Amino acid sequence: MKLELEDAAATDALGDALARTRPAHAVVHLVGDLGAGKSSLARAMLRSLGVAGAIRSPTYTLVERYPVPGGDAVHFDLYRIGDPGELDYLGVDVEGVVLWLVEWPERGAGALPPADLRVDLEVAGEGRTALLSASSPEANAWIARLRGAFTSASPEG
Repeated sequence: MKLELEDAAATDALGDALARTRPAHAVVHLVGDLGAGKSSLARAMLRSLGVAGAIRSPTYTLVERYPVPGGDAVHFDLYRIGDPGELDYLGVDVEGVVLWLVEWPERGAGALPPADLRVDLEVAGEGRTALLSASSPEANAWIARLRGAFTSASPEG
């Protein structure tokens, strides 16, 4: 599903729609260049799921954990790791995690759970484009729900 996101508000609206339509458990890989909107989209999802207070970017901590309905969400930014084996040293307790938001997932290849949903983000003028790709039956259903909840889907999606 391809979406044209006109501005930051449209990216936030996508994050809200993704959060409202998400399955009970999901792994989301957020892919794109620096500044493409990965952290903004993750922040919008977490806000929509009720996370109050500061939502810190995991740029330097590599991982942040937040309580959300049904369990916890973990938000990873793997830009600074050099080898997937470094994830072993983060000490992430996956017990109770219902949502994985992973920026730069290619840097954790083989050490991360497989993505249910991949979101490729790219800057486009003042906004960005988002290409959502499902890798599981749950994610296919998620995208179907999202189509009904987010109305700016392009005809090619």
